[in-house]
Amino acid sequence: MRIAGILLGLVLAAGFSGPVYAQQTAGQRTLALDARLAGDANRTRLVIDLNRKVEVRAYQIANPNRIVVDLPEVTFDLPVGAGKQSRGLVAAYRYGNFAPGKARIVIDLREPANIDKTFVIPAVEDQPARLVIDLVRTDAATFLKQAIIPEKPQPNAQVQQQTTDTRPLIVIDPGHGGPDTGAIAKTGDEEKEVVLQVAKQLRAELLRTSRYRVLMTRDDDTFVPLEERVSIARTNGASLFISVHADSLSKGTGEASGATVYTVSERASDKEAQSLADKENRADILAGYNLATQPDDVANILFNLAQRDTMNASAMFARTLVGTLKKSARLHKSPLKSAGFVVLRSPEVPSVLLELGYLSSPADLKQMTSDAWREKVSRSVVEAIDKFFASRTSTVVGR
Repeated sequence: MRIAGILLGLVLAAGFSGPVYAQQTAGQRTLALDARLAGDANRTRLVIDLNRKVEVRAYQIANPNRIVVDLPEVTFDLPVGAGKQSRGLVAAYRYGNFAPGKARIVIDLREPANIDKTFVIPAVEDQPARLVIDLVRTDAATFLKQAIIPEKPQPNAQVQQQTTDTRPLIVIDPGHGGPDTGAIAKTGDEEKEVVLQVAKQLRAELLRTSRYRVLMTRDDDTFVPLEERVSIARTNGASLFISVHADSLSKGTGEASGATVYTVSERASDKEAQSLADKENRADILAGYNLATQPDDVANILFNLAQRDTMNASAMFARTLVGTLKKSARLHKSPLKSAGFVVLRSPEVPSVLLELGYLSSPADLKQMTSDAWREKVSRSVVEAIDKFFASRTSTVVGR
C-alpha cells in the first residue's frame, strides 16, 4: 500500500478535529433545518441547525482545498440556495447522503484554512442543536501539513510501453476508496475494501491465463474520481472495463440479495437502478470533485456518437456474465439492469458494473468476505471474458 493510502487510513481513523461526542437515539431521524455563515476572510464560522446532537468528524483535503465533515445520515431540509452563498473563507458548500447511514458536508475554500474547532451544541429549550465549524485562515504550507492529499493513480508504465502486445487490456475498477467508503455493513465491513479484495482476485485469475493484460484503477485505499476511472480505461486503450461494487439497503427499505450486472443507459431500467446510479454518481460531488467537466451538449454528443456499438457490446458481455455467474453466485431476481452510471460512459470501451451482492444481506456478506467465494466468482468472470472475446473474434473473422 502506498504511503498516501496508509496516511489516509490513519487520518480517517483519528480525525483532524476529534470526534464530537454524541450518541444518536435509535429510530429517530436527524434533520438539518437551517444553515448560515458568519465571519470574515480571517475567521469564518458555518452553523447548521439540527434537531438533535450527533457525532461528527471533520478533516481537510487538498487539491482542491476543502473541508469535509462526516456525520450520520441526515435529512437535509435546508432553505433553497443553501450552500451557494459565500462568505469569508468559504466559497460554497454542498451536502448529501452518500452511503447508507452516512452524510457529508463539503466546504470549498477561497483561501487555505485550518479547522480551528468543530463541535455540536445540544438542543436547549426552544433552541435547536447546532453543528459549528470554525475555520481560521492559514498559509498554503501549513494547510498542506494538516490536509489529506489525494493520490491520483499514474498511468501504468508497463501497459503504456507494451505497444506491440495485442492481448486485450482489461481494466478492473474497484468502486469507492479513500474517504468514500461506499456501503457499510452492520458488521463494519466497508464496500471499498470488499470490492478491492474481489478485484485483486480477479486480476490474479486473469493474469494466470496469460491471455490478457490487466490494469486496475486503484489497488489500495485511494480515492479516484469517477471521470478519472473512465479516463484510465480510455487512455490505455482498454478492451473491456469492469467496475466492481456491492450495494446495501437502508433499514426499512426492504430486503434484497444476489449479484446484478449493470450497463449504461440514458433511461434507468427501474427505480432501483436509478437510485443506485444516483448514489454512485454522488460520490465525486461529496468528495469535492466536479462530475460535469464537459458541457452537457458535448457529453451528449460523445454519448450518442460512438457509444451505440459500445453499448451493444456492453450488453452482450453483461448477458454473458450473468450466464457464467449462475454457476458460482446467487443472482438478484432481476440480474440485468441499466442506468446512467458516470463510470460506464466511455464511448469506445465496453463497460459493465458488477454489483456482487448486498452488504445489508448477511448471506451475501458472508459470501463476499469468503476467499473461496471470491476465487469461484472471479473464475466465472474470467469465463465470461473468454466467451466475450471469442465471440467478437469470430464475428470479425466472419465478416
